[in-house]
Amino acid sequence: MKLYDFDGMFDEKLGEYIKKNVGKYRESEWEDIIPALYKRFGNTVIKSLGKTPNEFYGEMSDDELVKCLKAHLKQDVPVSEFLCSAIESRSLADKLLPLLDGTDSEREYAMNLMGSDERAIGKYMEILVNTDDSDLKDRCVDYIKEKADLVVDCALENYKKGIDKEYMLEILSRSVVKKEEIFDILLKEFRTDSDNIPMHASYLAAYGDERAIEYLLDKIEEEWITFIEFQELKFAIEALGGQYTKKRDFSNDPYYELIKSHSVSEFDLFGNLKKD
Repeated sequence: MKLYDFDGMFDEKLGEYIKKNVGKYRESEWEDIIPALYKRFGNTVIKSLGKTPNEFYGEMSDDELVKCLKAHLKQDVPVSEFLCSAIESRSLADKLLPLLDGTDSEREYAMNLMGSDERAIGKYMEILVNTDDSDLKDRCVDYIKEKADLVVDCALENYKKGIDKEYMLEILSRSVVKKEEIFDILLKEFRTDSDNIPMHASYLAAYGDERAIEYLLDKIEEEWITFIEFQELKFAIEALGGQYTKKRDFSNDPYYELIKSHSVSEFDLFGNLKKD
């Protein structure tokens, strides 16, 4: 299979275009112009091919597209958005699944292309419990959470065996089909794990069972809780339809002044800047 570096071709054409238009556009304008040019390039006939990049991939069969992707990665030829778009347009999860057991780059592209496709959720769970890569675990969980009910029984089993418990709790908290067993587990962890109150409160908020409000209210009344814990508890209470209006003094909390000085509204409760 002959491979084409369409991105390389585009970069060459872009370089020529930029030279011809030096000083004509501001940097902020180029940020809009370049993507538009790239999109136009996808529908531009390449003389050596006699067809556009989009036509080139559009004429391939499903198997050929996946084979082409693997060849690009194996031979270290840049993978263009035109190839990715052609694959995404056909919903080829069944054919991409084997790539999850391939090289790191194959797995990376397969996950990007499949996302939270329900056909991949079971495999993501398998990867999650068998890798030591925390970033890969986080990524798998992000996809699994979107279709948590597909693997809820597996998550329960893993939790009971002590396998990646915190990840399993996060998955269970996103279950749409409610189970008493899940609520009991989330509540038990919230009430017994005093070192991770914000995290477990967030799981209860995500699960959406209003019965958790009374337990959250009991916890938020405790005098020893930190400002960060207070904020997450208050959020969870309100997310479930409750309310807590009592004023609390956190002037002696070591994190209070730090967070206040950076504006609480700009931070989430785990210390990361919120994204707009």
